[in-house]
Amino acid sequence: MDEKIHEECGVFGVWAPGRDVARLTYFALRALQHRGQESAGIAVGNGSTVLVRKDLGLVTQVFTDSDLSAMPGKVACGHCRYGTAGAKGWESAQPHLSVVDDVVLALAHNGTLVNFEALRRELIEMGIPFRSNTDSEVAAKLIGYFTQRAGRLRSGIAHTMRMLEGGYAMVLVRENALYAFRDPHGIRPLVLGRLGDDGWVVASETCALDIVGATLVREIEPGEIVRVSDDGIRSERGRVPGARANCIFEHVYFSRPDSVVRGSSFYLMRHNMGRRLARETPVDADLVISVPDSGTPAAEGFAQELGIPFGTGLIKNRYVARTFIQPTQELRQMGVRLKLNALPDVVRGKRLVMVDDSIVRGTTSRQIVRMLKAAGATEVHVRSASPMVAWPCFYGIDTGSQDQLIAAQMSLDEIRAHIEADSVGFLSVEGLLACVPEDGYCTACFTGDYPVEIPRSWWEERFLPGREPNNLEAASEASRTPLAEVPVE
Repeated sequence: MDEKIHEECGVFGVWAPGRDVARLTYFALRALQHRGQESAGIAVGNGSTVLVRKDLGLVTQVFTDSDLSAMPGKVACGHCRYGTAGAKGWESAQPHLSVVDDVVLALAHNGTLVNFEALRRELIEMGIPFRSNTDSEVAAKLIGYFTQRAGRLRSGIAHTMRMLEGGYAMVLVRENALYAFRDPHGIRPLVLGRLGDDGWVVASETCALDIVGATLVREIEPGEIVRVSDDGIRSERGRVPGARANCIFEHVYFSRPDSVVRGSSFYLMRHNMGRRLARETPVDADLVISVPDSGTPAAEGFAQELGIPFGTGLIKNRYVARTFIQPTQELRQMGVRLKLNALPDVVRGKRLVMVDDSIVRGTTSRQIVRMLKAAGATEVHVRSASPMVAWPCFYGIDTGSQDQLIAAQMSLDEIRAHIEADSVGFLSVEGLLACVPEDGYCTACFTGDYPVEIPRSWWEERFLPGREPNNLEAASEASRTPLAEVPVE
Protein backbone atom coordinates (compact mmCIF):
# COMPACT_ATOMS: atom_id res chain seq x y z
CA MET A 1 0.00 0.00 0.00
CA ASP A 2 1.46 3.34 -1.08
CA GLU A 3 1.93 5.77 1.80
CA LYS A 4 0.79 8.81 -0.18
CA ILE A 5 -2.80 9.90 -0.57
CA HIS A 6 -3.72 10.09 -4.25
CA GLU A 7 -6.10 12.34 -6.13
CA GLU A 8 -8.42 10.69 -8.59
CA CYS A 9 -7.51 12.66 -11.68
CA GLY A 10 -6.93 15.86 -13.60
CA VAL A 11 -9.23 17.38 -16.21
CA PHE A 12 -8.74 19.95 -18.96
CA GLY A 13 -10.90 21.51 -21.65
CA VAL A 14 -10.21 23.96 -24.45
CA TRP A 15 -12.22 25.93 -27.00
CA ALA A 16 -9.81 27.44 -29.53
CA PRO A 17 -10.90 27.70 -33.20
CA GLY A 18 -7.92 27.66 -35.53
CA ARG A 19 -5.58 26.08 -32.98
CA ASP A 20 -4.29 22.54 -32.51
CA VAL A 21 -6.57 21.69 -29.60
CA ALA A 22 -5.39 18.07 -29.38
CA ARG A 23 -1.79 19.14 -28.77
CA LEU A 24 -2.81 21.89 -26.38
CA THR A 25 -4.71 19.26 -24.39
CA TYR A 26 -1.75 16.87 -24.54
CA PHE A 27 0.62 19.42 -23.01
CA ALA A 28 -1.96 20.46 -20.40
CA LEU A 29 -2.30 16.81 -19.35
CA ARG A 30 1.49 16.62 -19.07
CA ALA A 31 1.26 19.49 -16.58
CA LEU A 32 -1.49 17.64 -14.68
CA GLN A 33 0.21 14.24 -14.77
CA HIS A 34 0.84 14.34 -11.00
CA ARG A 35 -2.92 14.01 -10.45
CA GLY A 36 -3.19 10.61 -12.12
CA GLN A 37 -0.85 8.14 -13.78
CA GLU A 38 -3.02 5.11 -14.56
CA SER A 39 -4.62 6.22 -17.80
CA ALA A 40 -5.02 9.22 -20.08
CA GLY A 41 -7.43 10.31 -22.80
CA ILE A 42 -8.31 13.14 -25.16
CA ALA A 43 -11.61 13.82 -26.96
CA VAL A 44 -11.79 16.33 -29.84
CA GLY A 45 -14.89 17.88 -31.41
CA ASN A 46 -14.35 18.62 -35.11
CA GLY A 47 -17.69 20.25 -35.95
CA SER A 48 -19.43 17.06 -37.03
CA THR A 49 -18.51 14.43 -34.42
CA VAL A 50 -16.22 13.70 -31.45
CA LEU A 51 -13.05 11.64 -31.79
CA VAL A 52 -11.57 9.94 -28.70
CA ARG A 53 -8.19 8.38 -27.99
CA LYS A 54 -7.53 6.89 -24.54
CA ASP A 55 -5.51 4.09 -23.00
CA LEU A 56 -3.71 2.88 -19.88
CA GLY A 57 -0.43 4.55 -19.04
CA LEU A 58 1.16 7.96 -18.73
CA VAL A 59 0.26 10.75 -21.14
CA THR A 60 3.55 10.28 -23.00
CA GLN A 61 2.86 6.54 -23.33
CA VAL A 62 -0.71 6.89 -24.60
CA PHE A 63 -0.24 9.52 -27.34
CA THR A 64 2.05 9.65 -30.34
CA ASP A 65 2.56 12.58 -32.68
CA SER A 66 0.50 10.79 -35.33
CA ASP A 67 -2.35 10.29 -32.83
CA LEU A 68 -2.55 14.01 -32.21
CA SER A 69 -2.24 14.86 -35.91
CA ALA A 70 -5.25 12.64 -36.61
CA MET A 71 -7.47 14.63 -34.20
CA PRO A 72 -8.12 18.08 -35.74
CA GLY A 73 -10.87 20.25 -34.29
CA LYS A 74 -11.68 23.39 -32.36
CA VAL A 75 -12.81 21.97 -29.01
CA ALA A 76 -11.30 19.25 -26.81
CA CYS A 77 -11.21 17.80 -23.33
CA GLY A 78 -8.62 15.63 -21.65
CA HIS A 79 -8.22 13.44 -18.60
CA CYS A 80 -5.50 11.70 -16.59
CA ARG A 81 -6.73 9.17 -14.06
CA TYR A 82 -5.85 7.66 -10.74
CA GLY A 83 -8.81 5.39 -10.04
CA THR A 84 -10.74 5.34 -6.79
CA ALA A 85 -14.37 4.53 -7.68
CA GLY A 86 -14.71 1.57 -10.02
CA ALA A 87 -12.42 -0.72 -11.95
CA LYS A 88 -8.91 0.22 -13.02
CA GLY A 89 -8.84 -1.35 -16.49
CA TRP A 90 -9.03 0.17 -19.96
CA GLU A 91 -12.81 0.50 -19.73
CA SER A 92 -12.37 2.98 -16.88
CA ALA A 93 -10.10 5.30 -18.87
CA GLN A 94 -11.69 8.64 -19.69
CA PRO A 95 -13.23 10.63 -21.36
CA HIS A 96 -16.41 8.52 -21.26
CA LEU A 97 -18.80 8.64 -24.21
CA SER A 98 -22.55 9.01 -24.37
CA VAL A 99 -24.72 9.36 -27.48
CA VAL A 100 -27.93 11.38 -27.77
CA ASP A 101 -29.57 10.64 -31.13
CA ASP A 102 -26.61 11.31 -33.47
CA VAL A 103 -24.74 13.65 -31.08
CA VAL A 104 -21.65 12.23 -29.38
CA LEU A 105 -20.74 13.55 -25.91
CA ALA A 106 -17.39 12.99 -24.18
CA LEU A 107 -17.07 13.56 -20.41
CA ALA A 108 -13.97 13.94 -18.22
CA HIS A 109 -14.56 13.80 -14.46
CA ASN A 110 -12.49 14.47 -11.34
CA GLY A 111 -14.02 13.36 -8.05
CA THR A 112 -16.30 10.68 -6.62
CA LEU A 113 -20.10 10.45 -6.66
CA VAL A 114 -21.32 8.86 -3.45
CA ASN A 115 -24.72 7.88 -4.89
CA PHE A 116 -23.59 6.52 -8.25
CA GLU A 117 -24.34 2.88 -7.46
CA ALA A 118 -28.08 3.52 -7.01
CA LEU A 119 -28.17 5.69 -10.16
CA ARG A 120 -26.33 3.03 -12.15
CA ARG A 121 -28.85 0.36 -11.12
CA GLU A 122 -31.73 2.57 -12.26
CA LEU A 123 -30.12 3.30 -15.62
CA ILE A 124 -29.41 -0.41 -16.22
CA GLU A 125 -33.04 -1.23 -15.40
CA MET A 126 -33.99 1.27 -18.11
CA GLY A 127 -31.88 -0.66 -20.62
CA ILE A 128 -28.95 1.77 -20.75
CA PRO A 129 -25.69 -0.21 -21.29
CA PHE A 130 -22.41 0.32 -19.43
CA ARG A 131 -18.83 -0.63 -20.29
CA SER A 132 -17.41 -0.01 -16.80
CA ASN A 133 -18.57 0.25 -13.20
CA THR A 134 -17.22 3.78 -12.67
CA ASP A 135 -19.13 6.73 -11.31
CA SER A 136 -17.84 8.81 -14.22
CA GLU A 137 -19.62 6.67 -16.81
CA VAL A 138 -22.78 6.95 -14.71
CA ALA A 139 -22.56 10.74 -14.99
CA ALA A 140 -21.99 10.54 -18.76
CA LYS A 141 -24.97 8.23 -19.30
CA LEU A 142 -27.16 10.28 -16.96
CA ILE A 143 -26.42 13.44 -18.93
CA GLY A 144 -27.37 11.58 -22.10
CA TYR A 145 -30.59 10.33 -20.50
CA PHE A 146 -31.76 13.75 -19.33
CA THR A 147 -30.65 15.47 -22.53
CA GLN A 148 -32.77 12.99 -24.50
CA ARG A 149 -35.77 13.87 -22.34
CA ALA A 150 -35.19 17.62 -22.22
CA GLY A 151 -34.05 18.07 -25.81
CA ARG A 152 -31.25 20.43 -24.71
CA LEU A 153 -27.79 19.56 -23.43
CA ARG A 154 -27.56 22.34 -20.84
CA SER A 155 -30.85 21.15 -19.34
CA GLY A 156 -29.53 17.60 -19.35
CA ILE A 157 -26.43 18.70 -17.45
CA ALA A 158 -28.46 20.74 -14.93
CA HIS A 159 -30.85 17.85 -14.22
CA THR A 160 -27.89 15.51 -13.82
CA MET A 161 -26.23 17.88 -11.32
CA ARG A 162 -29.41 17.84 -9.21
CA MET A 163 -29.22 14.04 -9.05
CA LEU A 164 -25.53 13.76 -8.18
CA GLU A 165 -24.15 13.77 -4.63
CA GLY A 166 -20.44 13.98 -3.86
CA GLY A 167 -17.46 15.92 -5.10
CA TYR A 168 -16.99 16.51 -8.82
CA ALA A 169 -15.47 18.79 -11.44
CA MET A 170 -16.48 17.82 -14.97
CA VAL A 171 -15.59 18.90 -18.49
CA LEU A 172 -17.71 17.81 -21.45
CA VAL A 173 -17.40 18.32 -25.19
CA ARG A 174 -19.74 17.78 -28.10
CA GLU A 175 -18.85 18.37 -31.73
CA ASN A 176 -19.10 22.15 -31.45
CA ALA A 177 -19.17 23.20 -27.79
CA LEU A 178 -17.36 22.94 -24.45
CA TYR A 179 -19.09 22.63 -21.07
CA ALA A 180 -17.61 22.78 -17.56
CA PHE A 181 -19.45 22.34 -14.26
CA ARG A 182 -18.70 21.76 -10.59
CA ASP A 183 -20.39 20.28 -7.52
CA PRO A 184 -22.43 22.69 -5.36
CA HIS A 185 -19.89 22.64 -2.51
CA GLY A 186 -16.86 23.21 -4.75
CA ILE A 187 -15.09 20.18 -3.26
CA ARG A 188 -13.09 19.41 -6.40
CA PRO A 189 -11.21 22.29 -8.10
CA LEU A 190 -11.88 23.79 -11.54
CA VAL A 191 -10.62 27.07 -13.00
CA LEU A 192 -11.40 29.11 -16.11
CA GLY A 193 -8.73 30.75 -18.29
CA ARG A 194 -8.53 32.93 -21.40
CA LEU A 195 -6.46 31.83 -24.39
CA GLY A 196 -5.73 34.69 -26.77
CA ASP A 197 -8.63 36.76 -28.13
CA ASP A 198 -11.18 34.02 -28.77
CA GLY A 199 -10.00 30.94 -26.86
CA TRP A 200 -11.06 29.58 -23.47
CA VAL A 201 -9.70 26.80 -21.28
CA VAL A 202 -10.78 25.07 -18.06
CA ALA A 203 -8.52 22.96 -15.87
CA SER A 204 -8.09 21.33 -12.48
CA GLU A 205 -5.12 23.62 -11.75
CA THR A 206 -3.59 26.83 -13.03
CA CYS A 207 -0.32 25.07 -13.95
CA ALA A 208 -2.20 23.61 -16.94
CA LEU A 209 -3.17 27.13 -18.01
CA ASP A 210 0.45 28.25 -17.77
CA ILE A 211 1.78 25.55 -20.09
CA VAL A 212 -0.67 26.42 -22.91
CA GLY A 213 -0.21 30.17 -22.50
CA ALA A 214 -3.64 30.91 -21.02
CA THR A 215 -4.43 33.56 -18.42
CA LEU A 216 -6.41 32.76 -15.27
CA VAL A 217 -9.81 34.45 -15.20
CA ARG A 218 -11.51 32.90 -12.16
CA GLU A 219 -12.70 29.69 -10.55
CA ILE A 220 -15.74 27.89 -11.91
CA GLU A 221 -18.22 28.57 -9.12
CA PRO A 222 -19.84 25.73 -7.13
CA GLY A 223 -23.02 24.63 -8.90
CA GLU A 224 -22.14 26.63 -12.04
CA ILE A 225 -22.33 25.49 -15.68
CA VAL A 226 -20.07 27.28 -18.18
CA ARG A 227 -20.67 26.80 -21.91
CA VAL A 228 -18.32 27.93 -24.70
CA SER A 229 -19.34 27.81 -28.38
CA ASP A 230 -19.53 29.95 -31.50
CA ASP A 231 -22.07 32.03 -29.57
CA GLY A 232 -19.42 32.96 -27.00
CA ILE A 233 -19.15 32.07 -23.32
CA ARG A 234 -22.23 31.72 -21.14
CA SER A 235 -22.79 30.87 -17.50
CA GLU A 236 -25.84 29.57 -15.68
CA ARG A 237 -26.64 27.92 -12.38
CA GLY A 238 -27.06 24.18 -12.63
CA ARG A 239 -27.65 23.66 -8.93
CA VAL A 240 -28.05 25.93 -5.93
CA PRO A 241 -24.65 26.23 -4.16
CA GLY A 242 -24.27 24.71 -0.71
CA ALA A 243 -21.81 25.56 2.03
CA ARG A 244 -18.35 26.00 0.51
CA ALA A 245 -16.13 22.94 1.11
CA ASN A 246 -12.95 23.09 -0.99
CA CYS A 247 -10.72 20.04 -0.50
CA ILE A 248 -8.05 21.10 2.00
CA PHE A 249 -5.64 18.44 0.71
CA GLU A 250 -5.26 20.39 -2.53
CA HIS A 251 -3.35 22.88 -0.37
CA VAL A 252 -1.43 20.25 1.60
CA TYR A 253 -0.30 17.97 -1.21
CA PHE A 254 -2.30 17.47 -4.43
CA SER A 255 -1.84 20.70 -6.37
CA ARG A 256 1.51 21.54 -7.89
CA PRO A 257 3.47 24.15 -5.88
CA ASP A 258 3.41 26.56 -8.83
CA SER A 259 -0.37 26.48 -9.16
CA VAL A 260 -2.34 29.39 -7.71
CA VAL A 261 -5.67 29.69 -5.92
CA ARG A 262 -7.32 32.90 -4.68
CA GLY A 263 -4.16 34.85 -5.43
CA SER A 264 -1.76 32.63 -3.46
CA SER A 265 0.62 29.95 -4.70
CA PHE A 266 0.49 26.54 -3.11
CA TYR A 267 4.24 26.83 -2.55
CA LEU A 268 3.81 29.89 -0.32
CA MET A 269 0.96 28.27 1.62
CA ARG A 270 3.04 25.14 2.26
CA HIS A 271 6.02 27.25 3.31
CA ASN A 272 3.76 28.98 5.83
CA MET A 273 2.46 25.60 7.03
CA GLY A 274 6.05 24.66 7.83
CA ARG A 275 6.57 27.88 9.77
CA ARG A 276 3.38 27.31 11.73
CA LEU A 277 4.36 23.68 12.35
CA ALA A 278 7.69 24.85 13.79
CA ARG A 279 5.90 27.17 16.22
CA GLU A 280 3.48 24.44 17.29
CA THR A 281 6.00 21.55 17.54
CA PRO A 282 9.52 22.99 17.94
CA VAL A 283 12.54 20.73 18.31
CA ASP A 284 16.26 21.20 19.08
CA ALA A 285 18.12 19.81 16.07
CA ASP A 286 21.12 20.32 13.80
CA LEU A 287 19.48 20.04 10.37
CA VAL A 288 16.03 20.11 8.76
CA ILE A 289 15.47 17.87 5.74
CA SER A 290 12.39 17.15 3.66
CA VAL A 291 10.80 14.07 2.16
CA PRO A 292 11.11 15.20 -1.47
CA ASP A 293 9.50 16.74 -3.28
CA SER A 294 6.13 17.38 -1.64
CA GLY A 295 7.57 18.03 1.83
CA THR A 296 10.19 20.56 0.70
CA PRO A 297 8.26 23.88 0.93
CA ALA A 298 7.09 23.06 4.48
CA ALA A 299 10.60 21.91 5.48
CA GLU A 300 12.08 25.19 4.24
CA GLY A 301 9.51 27.12 6.28
CA PHE A 302 10.17 24.97 9.37
CA ALA A 303 13.92 25.58 9.14
CA GLN A 304 13.51 29.31 8.57
CA GLU A 305 11.18 29.73 11.53
CA LEU A 306 13.54 28.03 14.00
CA GLY A 307 16.79 29.22 12.46
CA ILE A 308 18.00 25.67 11.81
CA PRO A 309 19.92 24.92 8.59
CA PHE A 310 17.97 23.25 5.78
CA GLY A 311 19.73 20.55 3.79
CA THR A 312 19.20 17.74 1.31
CA GLY A 313 19.30 14.51 3.27
CA LEU A 314 17.24 12.37 0.89
CA ILE A 315 17.65 11.96 -2.86
CA LYS A 316 14.59 11.08 -4.92
CA ASN A 317 14.71 8.87 -8.00
CA ARG A 318 12.54 10.93 -10.34
CA TYR A 319 12.32 8.16 -12.90
CA VAL A 320 10.23 5.82 -10.75
CA ALA A 321 6.73 6.06 -12.21
CA ARG A 322 3.70 3.82 -12.12
CA THR A 323 4.29 0.63 -14.01
CA PHE A 324 2.21 -2.36 -15.05
CA ILE A 325 5.16 -4.68 -14.41
CA GLN A 326 4.54 -6.31 -11.05
CA PRO A 327 7.58 -6.27 -8.71
CA THR A 328 8.92 -9.43 -7.15
CA GLN A 329 8.67 -10.01 -3.41
CA GLU A 330 12.35 -9.11 -3.13
CA LEU A 331 11.71 -5.75 -4.82
CA ARG A 332 8.69 -5.11 -2.58
CA GLN A 333 10.92 -5.57 0.44
CA MET A 334 13.17 -2.81 -0.90
CA GLY A 335 10.15 -0.58 -0.40
CA VAL A 336 10.97 3.10 -0.28
CA ARG A 337 14.55 2.57 -1.50
CA LEU A 338 13.19 2.37 -5.04
CA LYS A 339 12.24 6.05 -4.72
CA LEU A 340 14.48 7.52 -2.01
CA ASN A 341 18.03 7.16 -0.76
CA ALA A 342 19.82 8.85 2.14
CA LEU A 343 22.94 10.99 1.81
CA PRO A 344 25.30 9.78 4.60
CA ASP A 345 27.69 12.71 4.11
CA VAL A 346 24.84 15.08 4.98
CA VAL A 347 23.04 13.25 7.79
CA ARG A 348 25.89 11.43 9.58
CA GLY A 349 26.21 12.55 13.19
CA LYS A 350 23.26 14.94 12.91
CA ARG A 351 20.09 15.41 14.90
CA LEU A 352 17.56 15.62 12.08
CA VAL A 353 14.07 17.02 11.66
CA MET A 354 12.40 15.18 8.77
CA VAL A 355 9.41 17.14 7.42
CA ASP A 356 6.79 15.44 5.23
CA ASP A 357 3.57 16.83 3.81
CA SER A 358 1.52 14.19 5.69
CA ILE A 359 1.68 10.88 7.51
CA VAL A 360 -1.13 8.61 6.38
CA ARG A 361 -0.33 4.93 6.89
CA GLY A 362 3.07 5.24 8.56
CA THR A 363 4.86 2.51 6.63
CA THR A 364 6.98 4.84 4.49
CA SER A 365 7.83 7.08 7.44
CA ARG A 366 9.20 4.11 9.36
CA GLN A 367 11.32 2.98 6.40
CA ILE A 368 12.78 6.46 5.94
CA VAL A 369 13.59 6.82 9.64
CA ARG A 370 15.41 3.50 9.56
CA MET A 371 17.26 4.54 6.41
CA LEU A 372 18.42 7.84 7.95
CA LYS A 373 19.62 6.19 11.15
CA ALA A 374 21.44 3.53 9.13
CA ALA A 375 23.14 6.41 7.28
CA GLY A 376 24.43 7.77 10.61
CA ALA A 377 21.78 10.19 11.89
CA THR A 378 21.87 10.28 15.70
CA GLU A 379 18.25 11.44 16.07
CA VAL A 380 15.31 11.67 13.65
CA HIS A 381 12.37 13.87 14.63
CA VAL A 382 9.43 13.52 12.27
CA ARG A 383 7.06 16.40 11.54
CA SER A 384 3.90 16.38 9.41
CA ALA A 385 2.78 19.60 7.68
CA SER A 386 -0.81 18.40 7.84
CA PRO A 387 -2.99 17.33 10.76
CA MET A 388 -3.53 13.68 11.64
CA VAL A 389 -5.46 11.91 8.84
CA ALA A 390 -7.92 9.79 10.84
CA TRP A 391 -11.01 9.55 8.57
CA PRO A 392 -11.43 8.16 5.04
CA CYS A 393 -12.40 10.43 2.16
CA PHE A 394 -15.41 9.72 -0.08
CA TYR A 395 -15.05 12.61 -2.53
CA GLY A 396 -12.18 11.58 -4.79
CA ILE A 397 -9.23 10.49 -2.64
CA ASP A 398 -8.04 6.92 -2.11
CA THR A 399 -7.73 6.83 1.70
CA GLY A 400 -9.76 3.61 1.66
CA SER A 401 -10.95 2.41 5.05
CA GLN A 402 -10.19 3.79 8.50
CA ASP A 403 -8.16 0.76 9.55
CA GLN A 404 -5.51 1.80 7.00
CA LEU A 405 -4.96 5.18 8.70
CA ILE A 406 -2.37 5.19 11.46
CA ALA A 407 -3.84 8.23 13.24
CA ALA A 408 -7.22 6.49 13.58
CA GLN A 409 -5.67 3.65 15.56
CA MET A 410 -2.73 5.03 17.53
CA SER A 411 -1.96 7.83 19.95
CA LEU A 412 0.80 10.32 19.21
CA ASP A 413 3.29 8.38 21.32
CA GLU A 414 2.25 5.08 19.72
CA ILE A 415 2.81 6.61 16.27
CA ARG A 416 6.26 7.77 17.37
CA ALA A 417 7.15 4.27 18.53
CA HIS A 418 5.67 2.67 15.40
CA ILE A 419 7.71 4.78 12.97
CA GLU A 420 10.77 4.50 15.28
CA ALA A 421 11.27 8.28 15.47
CA ASP A 422 12.73 10.21 18.40
CA SER A 423 9.67 12.47 18.35
CA VAL A 424 6.70 13.13 16.08
CA GLY A 425 4.49 16.16 15.60
CA PHE A 426 1.54 17.20 13.44
CA LEU A 427 0.23 20.59 12.37
CA SER A 428 -3.10 21.39 14.05
CA VAL A 429 -6.30 21.81 12.05
CA GLU A 430 -6.48 25.40 13.27
CA GLY A 431 -2.89 25.98 12.23
CA LEU A 432 -3.52 24.57 8.76
CA LEU A 433 -6.61 26.73 8.21
CA ALA A 434 -4.64 29.81 9.28
CA CYS A 435 -2.24 29.21 6.37
CA VAL A 436 -4.80 29.03 3.54
CA PRO A 437 -6.84 31.88 2.02
CA GLU A 438 -10.30 32.73 3.38
CA ASP A 439 -12.49 29.89 4.63
CA GLY A 440 -14.84 27.18 3.40
CA TYR A 441 -12.90 23.90 3.36
CA CYS A 442 -13.67 20.22 3.64
CA THR A 443 -11.58 18.90 6.54
CA ALA A 444 -13.42 15.57 6.87
CA CYS A 445 -10.19 13.54 6.65
CA PHE A 446 -9.04 15.23 9.88
CA THR A 447 -12.33 15.77 11.73
CA GLY A 448 -14.92 13.28 10.43
CA ASP A 449 -17.24 16.17 9.52
CA TYR A 450 -18.44 15.40 5.99
CA PRO A 451 -20.09 18.18 3.94
CA VAL A 452 -22.17 15.76 1.84
CA GLU A 453 -24.14 12.86 3.29
CA ILE A 454 -22.43 9.49 2.86
CA PRO A 455 -24.82 6.57 2.18
CA ARG A 456 -24.59 3.88 4.84
CA SER A 457 -23.85 1.27 2.16
CA TRP A 458 -20.60 3.15 1.49
CA TRP A 459 -19.31 3.69 5.01
CA GLU A 460 -20.57 0.90 7.25
CA GLU A 461 -17.58 -1.35 6.50
CA ARG A 462 -15.00 1.44 6.17
CA PHE A 463 -15.01 2.78 9.73
CA LEU A 464 -13.59 1.30 12.89
CA PRO A 465 -16.09 -0.03 15.46
CA GLY A 466 -17.95 2.78 17.18
CA ARG A 467 -17.05 5.37 14.53
CA GLU A 468 -19.64 7.00 12.27
CA PRO A 469 -19.43 9.97 9.89
CA ASN A 470 -20.89 13.30 10.90
CA ASN A 471 -22.93 14.35 7.86
CA LEU A 472 -23.16 18.14 7.88
CA GLU A 473 -25.76 18.31 5.10
CA ALA A 474 -28.37 15.73 4.09
CA ALA A 475 -28.59 14.59 0.48
CA SER A 476 -31.09 16.67 -1.50
CA GLU A 477 -34.63 15.45 -2.05
CA ALA A 478 -34.07 15.78 -5.81
CA SER A 479 -31.21 13.25 -5.71
CA ARG A 480 -33.48 10.74 -3.94
CA THR A 481 -36.18 10.93 -6.61
CA PRO A 482 -36.46 7.93 -8.98
CA LEU A 483 -35.13 8.92 -12.40
CA ALA A 484 -38.38 8.16 -14.21
CA GLU A 485 -40.26 10.49 -11.84
CA VAL A 486 -37.93 13.49 -12.23
CA PRO A 487 -39.88 16.32 -13.95
CA VAL A 488 -38.02 17.68 -16.98
CA GLU A 489 -38.79 21.09 -18.47
